[in-house]
Amino acid sequence: MKLGTVAIVGRPNVGKSSVFNRIAGDKLAITDDVSGITRDRLYANCEWLDQEFSLIDTGGIEISNAAFMEEIRAQAELAMNEADLIVFVVDGRVGITNGDEDVIKVLHRYNKPILVAANKIDDIKFMDNVYEFYNLGVDEVFPISALHGIGIGDLLDAIVKTLPEKKLKRYDNTLEFCLIGQPNVGKSSLTNAILGTERVIVSDVPGTTRDAIDTPFIRDGESYVVIDTAGIRKQGKIYENAEKYSVLRAIKAIERSSVVLLLLDGTKPIEEQDKRVAGYAAEYNKAVIIVVNKWDAVDKTDKSMKEYVENIRAHFLFLNYAPVVFVSALKNQRVHLLFDEIKRVYENYQRRVQTNVLNDIILDATIMNQAPIFNGDRLKIFYGTQVETCPPSFVLFVNDVNYMHFSYERYIENKLREAFELEGTPIKIILRKKEI
Repeated sequence: MKLGTVAIVGRPNVGKSSVFNRIAGDKLAITDDVSGITRDRLYANCEWLDQEFSLIDTGGIEISNAAFMEEIRAQAELAMNEADLIVFVVDGRVGITNGDEDVIKVLHRYNKPILVAANKIDDIKFMDNVYEFYNLGVDEVFPISALHGIGIGDLLDAIVKTLPEKKLKRYDNTLEFCLIGQPNVGKSSLTNAILGTERVIVSDVPGTTRDAIDTPFIRDGESYVVIDTAGIRKQGKIYENAEKYSVLRAIKAIERSSVVLLLLDGTKPIEEQDKRVAGYAAEYNKAVIIVVNKWDAVDKTDKSMKEYVENIRAHFLFLNYAPVVFVSALKNQRVHLLFDEIKRVYENYQRRVQTNVLNDIILDATIMNQAPIFNGDRLKIFYGTQVETCPPSFVLFVNDVNYMHFSYERYIENKLREAFELEGTPIKIILRKKEI
């Protein structure tokens, strides 16, 4: 069971994106001293104390006629509608401003839990400023410094304590899969081809599908739900509020699916935006199938398919486990092959291996290729165990987690893939120090 969704909000230039980056563990959001630099929401799948939750970064809320401000405020309100908990970031050095008071009035309308994070408190002399923020009508204020990581742990403790558990799957005993991709790659056409009926509006105009559309169906006695999602555009091309909302819905569809079909337009070169879209599926640890659509419209040779696969592998290094299927949704060519792949990767996504067999593979791998000396010593893996499925997740007990080089972790992952049927699914490797 996964926890809910957190929205980080506040007026511009208080450090919301820095807080987002610190919690997400990576520099995913653009940070700049210029107000309003974050114009579009960003999303991250986060984990704290073995609890997962979704995190949304927003543009600043400000009652102003400044450029983009109306759009940013509307976008933040959309995020708050979807969130289960709001983290209100304020500037701890400046104290309460009129802008903060305007924002808190908006937040209180949502009747959702609010945690106040007083940012930029990186010196003891600013600590007394924190008490002023209780005048905003909140129960608790957390002094933090996103830049230095001060107080972030206490904030995260409160987040996971406050968030409700969410049931992601809407259907029991049903394989849910979704279609994602840029606008006009043929998601709705492929959905119709899968269903054998015109249930989803199909148009040459990019962005026809505004929401995620669930369609349950039965094939060969098995229950499925196919989720057609809106095309995910480049952030600079997201203008309309409805479209911003549809992107969030697409992310939600990925989150509750077991298998994600990433659609590419076979008539066009692979773009950076294709990789960004694929990154969402990878970030949420979903089984993935890469589907090259419109293959009927490609001027092919006997080497075209092989060359395109090589091109995919070069661009999507982080999805090297995903099988590739070529189809034409318009002419219903090779669409039937998708179901064999969907069932196969779903089985792999749920795969569980015996502990003794797992440890035999790990032992063989370490004998064949000893870990390199890294951070002053050599990693030793004592034993491993599988702790979860969907995706298969393995805990390796080691002498020191700091001795694991990323290349050796990739080597261990590859050995696991060679030994077990794990095509189409990511693998999570969790390192734990063995207590002696």
